Amino acid sequence: MPAIIEPMSSTYIHGTSEEEQRRLSLMNDVLLNRESLLEMHLRGDERIIDFGSGLGQFTRAMARAVPRGHVVGIERDPVQLASAKRIAEADGESSLVEWRQDDVLELKSATASDWGTFDVAHTRFLLEHLPDPLRVVRSMVSAVRAGGRIVLADDDHGAMRLWPEPPGYADLWSAYVRSYDRIGNDPYVGRRLVQLLHEAGASPVRNRWIFFGGCAGMEIFPVLTANMFGVLQTARETMIRMRLCDEAAFDAVERSYREWCRRPDAAIWFAMSWAEGVKR
Repeated sequence: MPAIIEPMSSTYIHGTSEEEQRRLSLMNDVLLNRESLLEMHLRGDERIIDFGSGLGQFTRAMARAVPRGHVVGIERDPVQLASAKRIAEADGESSLVEWRQDDVLELKSATASDWGTFDVAHTRFLLEHLPDPLRVVRSMVSAVRAGGRIVLADDDHGAMRLWPEPPGYADLWSAYVRSYDRIGNDPYVGRRLVQLLHEAGASPVRNRWIFFGGCAGMEIFPVLTANMFGVLQTARETMIRMRLCDEAAFDAVERSYREWCRRPDAAIWFAMSWAEGVKR
């Protein structure tokens, strides 16, 4: 069995291949950004810091929503950060966000003169990939002013259902979930968001689900189904290396899933956990 990673490090099991970049880009643009932005209830003048900004689509969406404010995006991975800058430049928004390369577990940005002055600290799909998410939420609380908002959005991988379920899919999804445990991360962190806010010293004020699903007949369904299996595909080698599944089993499930995608009654039920707290 692979050793658990050290507490101070983090592992993103999906990698940073071009295929993964495309999957993340589609997921952000088509599936999540609009509803996520509506939940932010931004006034237009906030100073926002985004922890784990990734490809930056949502970071830029927040920046467009605060024309009188300022947005900082923090990203550890140089490949992701370079892609974010390249996409922003292609969209004519190269100066919309202040990008900072930094590790959310070892923040050098915490010494910046603006630390403790932000109105909003936000993170999405980051905490599930960290062995110590509370450490990051505490940093987010430190980043905002008194009365500032901390917004957490992440997965609870126990909340997903496919129906009618493709043969073998539940077992493969369970193997994927176990890969998180093997490297010391939490696939169910979404259900803990309010607790994390409380333990980090913030006052929780709101939580909800943001629906992340769809059914056959919806225009976005092909994108959604591609994304959901793309999650497994990019973790495939990790899962096989950990002996959580073998190649034959994985390939058999993929075939059944492709057939399922063509069903007129296919449906995915999934939701992103979302919670907000305020700095005391």
